[in-house]
Amino acid sequence: MRHPEPWQVSAALDGDGACIAEARHFAADFLTRLRSEHGIAVSARAMDLTQLVVSELVTNARKYAPGPVLLDLRVTGTVVEVVVWDSDPVLPVARAADAGRVGQHGLEIVMAVAQGFEARREPVGKRITARVALLDEPDGDESGPRPG
Repeated sequence: MRHPEPWQVSAALDGDGACIAEARHFAADFLTRLRSEHGIAVSARAMDLTQLVVSELVTNARKYAPGPVLLDLRVTGTVVEVVVWDSDPVLPVARAADAGRVGQHGLEIVMAVAQGFEARREPVGKRITARVALLDEPDGDESGPRPG
């Protein structure tokens, strides 16, 4: 894991069963550190939604792509970008709503809570980016500076 600057961190996950919880903890630690050490405003909702998005995207990567998963988290303006790379070049497609379907709602969840979503093929595999607002409202209650 590398920490090039306080606004961005990266982790290489080995793709085993523990990597999903590891990724969630990694995201929580990153946002907690931004808030406590750098005074960046991060709402409780942003903390929860970021961990949810990380969990869903890493779960999908682990389920559909063999091998390692790369996770990047970075703060850009008023959002945290969750970027997940895996080795499978097939881009995900949200399925039609189906209340009777058990499971396979992860991408729908991510798209419902994210401020933005992008999936693109890479020379090897694909990269998924989801953006989560750091504050509940543009002028939210959280105090502290916002990264520029």
